[in-house]
Amino acid sequence: MMKRYFDLFDDVYVPGRWELGAPVDDKGQKLWAWIFSEGKLAEIKGYLRVPLYCPGKPLDFSIAGAAVPVVRTNVAALLAAMAPGDVQLIPVEVDSQPEPYFLMNVTRIVKCIDEQASTEVQHWTAEDGEPERVGEYRAVHGMRIDPAKVGDAKVFRPWGWTVTLIVSEDIKEALEREGVTGVTFQEVTGPSEITPEERERNRKLRERYKQTDSARGAFWRTLGKVDEETLIPIVVGGGWPVRRQAWRLIHRPGGSTLLVTDGLSDFDVDREELSVGFGLELALETDEPLGVVQHSWQQRLLERVGDEVAEHEWIRERLRVGMMSMEVSGRDMPPELVTAQGRVGVLLGMEVGTLPQSFDMPAGAVRLVTLQVLLPVELEYLLERGKGGLEELVRRFKASGEWHLVRPQRRPVI
Repeated sequence: MMKRYFDLFDDVYVPGRWELGAPVDDKGQKLWAWIFSEGKLAEIKGYLRVPLYCPGKPLDFSIAGAAVPVVRTNVAALLAAMAPGDVQLIPVEVDSQPEPYFLMNVTRIVKCIDEQASTEVQHWTAEDGEPERVGEYRAVHGMRIDPAKVGDAKVFRPWGWTVTLIVSEDIKEALEREGVTGVTFQEVTGPSEITPEERERNRKLRERYKQTDSARGAFWRTLGKVDEETLIPIVVGGGWPVRRQAWRLIHRPGGSTLLVTDGLSDFDVDREELSVGFGLELALETDEPLGVVQHSWQQRLLERVGDEVAEHEWIRERLRVGMMSMEVSGRDMPPELVTAQGRVGVLLGMEVGTLPQSFDMPAGAVRLVTLQVLLPVELEYLLERGKGGLEELVRRFKASGEWHLVRPQRRPVI
């Protein structure tokens, strides 16, 4: 009979549970999480403490900080008896708890991931710029391991993907019999979650995405320095071509900042041939501080306009060939921009001179659509005069000298 193994998780759905901070030493310095993912004994001396990040119900098993398991005495005793060669148990004091706890350092790493049975694996390559990680896993989805490669290990981390903590079936059953709180399990042995046909389709989609993303990334780099440090979380779902919404931050040579959509020109997942999706990307340029970008009003505005573009084909048709205005929600926008009706007006597709109007992708050309925010008086002028008002407004923006920059605190151009 094939042995069974399970991914051991911290159960985040326990009602009223506590949350633990990163462990610290006797000087108050945080311990690096990587110490506990190397598969070797950790040389740590002196007093250790785990702060409470959020008080609540104490658990027998928890993850402290990013990735350090913390266990109560009952779990430590069970592991010491059943897997003495697989774990190192380091005494630690948990804030507000009189009883002892232990940091659980897993000292076994096993090369056992079954790449063919796993739903998807991605490797670090030389092009990723981290040579020490080449060959390791960049991502593993629907992980399956080969039990024949595990040997006598009962608690271990898989080589190349040490963020995962795996236990044998007898360890799982013992933890369940003990009534250990804070644990949950997912099997990593057994049949694959997808068929060979699905795997081949996913492989083709990954290749298409890599080709598309590489070409678009090369274009972004022609506009300035792409910020790889600032995190703007990707949103999964929605009406964008590959059901994924993303944005980029680019620092321009003149000191301004460019926010762009990064996915409206992704390929259409429902078509066999490679495409440029909607054939558009949006760009907003500003010389004002953004603070936390993902919480900035500029990012919110770009996101709202992007959603309108994704939802309405008639908007995309107009933007592929010219300019247009639209209104979006003024919630959380600067008050100078919000109309009496609670809306914000934007002008899309104006040629600004500092940015190209389009760029080439493997499947065709993509139009770069600029976004300029309108003051309420400018929006009213535009609505009253129609097409003629749009042309006059653009002329006046260009006459202002800095028509490419988005600013809420400026003088109206009319």
